[in-house]
Amino acid sequence: MLYLTEILELPVYDVSGKKIGRVAELAAASAAQPPRVAQFLLKDGKDKPPLSVSLEDVSSVSADRVRLRISGERVHAFQPDDSLLFLRKDLLDQQIIDVNGRKVVRVNDLSFDEKVADSHPELRIHAVDIGLGGAVRRLLSGVVPKPWLRKIETRLKQSAIPWEYVDLLESDPLRRVKLNISHKVLAKMHPADLADIVEELAPKDRHAIFTALDSATAADALSEVDPQMQVSIVESLVDSLDTARAAEIVDEMAPDAAADLLADLSEETISGLLHDMPREEAEELGELLEFAENSAGGLMTTDHIALPAEATVGDARNLLVGLPELPENFNTVFLVDDVGRFLGSVPLARFVVASPQQKLVDLKAEPLMRVSAEAPERDAIELVDKYNLLALPVVNELDRLVGVITVDDIVSLLRKKG
Repeated sequence: MLYLTEILELPVYDVSGKKIGRVAELAAASAAQPPRVAQFLLKDGKDKPPLSVSLEDVSSVSADRVRLRISGERVHAFQPDDSLLFLRKDLLDQQIIDVNGRKVVRVNDLSFDEKVADSHPELRIHAVDIGLGGAVRRLLSGVVPKPWLRKIETRLKQSAIPWEYVDLLESDPLRRVKLNISHKVLAKMHPADLADIVEELAPKDRHAIFTALDSATAADALSEVDPQMQVSIVESLVDSLDTARAAEIVDEMAPDAAADLLADLSEETISGLLHDMPREEAEELGELLEFAENSAGGLMTTDHIALPAEATVGDARNLLVGLPELPENFNTVFLVDDVGRFLGSVPLARFVVASPQQKLVDLKAEPLMRVSAEAPERDAIELVDKYNLLALPVVNELDRLVGVITVDDIVSLLRKKG
């Protein structure tokens, strides 16, 4: 197994045995997966431009030198090429997601699979070294003999991520195509795990994730992130002239979470986001923003199921089957009259076991619990706690159902205050 840090700084000799420089960088063709080393960049003096040697012109790479199959006169200055990935510059010390460990780590070294092809070595990236072994190798490479270094490494815990599982974060849009980045693995992670990773990243890398993920996944992760960081992420999208993308993500969030986020943004940013959202969703969020932050209305979500009280269980089941999506924490059906006045709540457990002919109003729970949208949030907390409610209806001054406070909303609120 060869390592990048062991190849860097090796002296390079041409076919006649003349030293022509040292290895300064390895450039890989990123179109191939895994990337294959295409060029060795050499340095020969501080102020001279780097030289470039194609891997086909390398005859061998050993522990103490690189040998070429051509003369030094045939080695020319490096010509910039945007299709190349520079392993030292672009990968060492970069942040990378260890999806198995659910954390962000740094690249300490790279290992290569080596084989001989057409009488020259072929080097393909095998794994990313993120452990102590890679850090020590990098620190001591060139300082102590290679056999000694290998003995030291065997006593240290090795930790590496196979290249096939690597997901590099690239914050510069111009390099995203170059690295052929895929965030499919991130999209499969639990939002809470993804949020933990996001919170460890630099702002530019957080921006890169929320630009690349699908809107629903990005919204789920954003909902789990610290509120101050939520604001930072959305503002970074808006500042980069990507307000439409930010609006898509906010639109996918639960209404109460989206309203809490918008409340911490500037009026100009709020206006831009609402303008780029579908009209119905924008109006809904606008109404939520009118409630005081510490009121029941400010705590509620408008994402709930309300059905006519006189409907039968069979009618209700047919209606629910036809909905494109149910609320995330669906555990209660709320009953209203023909003008939207709140009449009762039916726990999902009763709804499931009832006969199709039974009316919903006959299944409602007692006593009839509700809270005014203008009431302080502590009133809602006390009701949920006292009666062990999973969902508390919120009504306006006309007793019309305007939203619901879930037990998850209460837990999130208490966690923020704690």
